[in-house]
Amino acid sequence: MIEPTFADVLSARRIVSKYLRPTPFLKCGPLSRQLGFEAFVKCENLQPIGAFKVRGGINLISRLSADEKRCGVITASTGNHGLSIAYASALFGVEATIGAPIGSNPYKIQAIKDLGASVELHGRDFDEARLWVESQASEKGYRYIHSANEPLLIAGVGTLYLEILEELPDADVIFVPVGGGSGASAACIVAKAVNPSIKVIGVQSEGAPAVYESWRSGRMVETEMVETFADGLATRVPFELTMSIMRRLIDEIILVSEDDLRHAILLLLETTHQVAEGAGAASTAGAIKMRQDLRGKNVALMISGGNITLEMLRTILQADKNSL
Repeated sequence: MIEPTFADVLSARRIVSKYLRPTPFLKCGPLSRQLGFEAFVKCENLQPIGAFKVRGGINLISRLSADEKRCGVITASTGNHGLSIAYASALFGVEATIGAPIGSNPYKIQAIKDLGASVELHGRDFDEARLWVESQASEKGYRYIHSANEPLLIAGVGTLYLEILEELPDADVIFVPVGGGSGASAACIVAKAVNPSIKVIGVQSEGAPAVYESWRSGRMVETEMVETFADGLATRVPFELTMSIMRRLIDEIILVSEDDLRHAILLLLETTHQVAEGAGAASTAGAIKMRQDLRGKNVALMISGGNITLEMLRTILQADKNSL
């Protein structure tokens, strides 16, 4: 695999901009006052699928060959990546099959079906679903789309960081959630090309630390299980392409707890009036954890997705009420 470049991100923008408008990037006074730094929030939860990954899906599906489109595509996802492939496949007339783990977010699964893709539930988590998908791709001749080891996905996602730095060229720090690493890799490629002094900090769940452990140790580390309600962060296995990019370019990766994620969801709701899912609040959770080191800085935070279930949001709100 060839790592995508800044030029690839610029090329992706020419495609993505035909189908998606830039999402709001807001300086949030109430959030800034609470955290002690200048907080700017990128609202990718307002994308047509409620998540940033649609950018990568459009860039990749639009560039498939006629034969690949005719064969159809298949991918594994806990939700938002699957939504991106389903959305782009509908846009370009491609049949799509999404393999998801049993017990996946029902809102995301229904949304994938509503976009016309087929959904197959297999395995206890993302990585078991991925193994099923890979076997089906080999057996039936689908074009397999990996959720991270795809240069075109990463380049497409990079367009959101172009938007951030066009509006905030003097950014000091960008916080990014880390699941498979496509978003974090894209942030690194763009930020370091525009201004190498910008720090990119990845945020991963304590309950799904495979990328953190791999980055820290310098070797590929798989975990036995994941324990996080943030399905966008729930990966047990690091991936070659994104790890290669992050090892070279990311400044730091930190871990946050489930309580940190829940608190960040509530803080974003209170201060920005935006709904974030678990992974979507990870950037903010990481910045809260590092707030003492960020005083006086311009900090970009990403709400990477807003596809939280009403049941989960009620649970978080009730727990907060009970703690008062």
